[in-house]
Amino acid sequence: MQNTLFDRIGGAESLLKLVTRFYELMDQLDQASDIRQQHASDLTNAANKLYMFLSGWLGGPSLYIEKYGHPKLRQRHLPFSIGEKERDQWMLCMYQAMDDTGLDSDLKAELGAAFYKTADFMRNQ
Repeated sequence: MQNTLFDRIGGAESLLKLVTRFYELMDQLDQASDIRQQHASDLTNAANKLYMFLSGWLGGPSLYIEKYGHPKLRQRHLPFSIGEKERDQWMLCMYQAMDDTGLDSDLKAELGAAFYKTADFMRNQ
C-alpha cells in the first residue's frame, strides 16, 4: 500500500523527473525570469538540494536532513527577494512540471496546495 506522497508520485525516479523538469522550465520560461535570475547559472546544486528536500518532505528518505541538517526553509531563503511574483513564478514552473511528468489530477491538486502553502510562506517582500 502506497501511503506517502513520495510513494504516490512514484518514488525517487519520479521525483527526480519532476525536479529536473521544474528546473528545465525555470531555465526556459520567460515568465520565470525573476526567480531564474536569483539562482546560479548552473542549476545543478539547486536541483540536487530540492530533490533531497522534497524526498523527505514528501515522506521518503530524509536525504536533505542527513546531509545538511534541518532545512530552515524560511531562514535559507531570506537572502532572496521573494514576493507574490516570485512565488507565482515558482508555482508556474512546478505546476507545469507536474503536468509534464504526468501526475494525476488529484495528486497534482494535493501537491499543488502543499507547494503553494510552502511557497507563500517563503515570501519576504
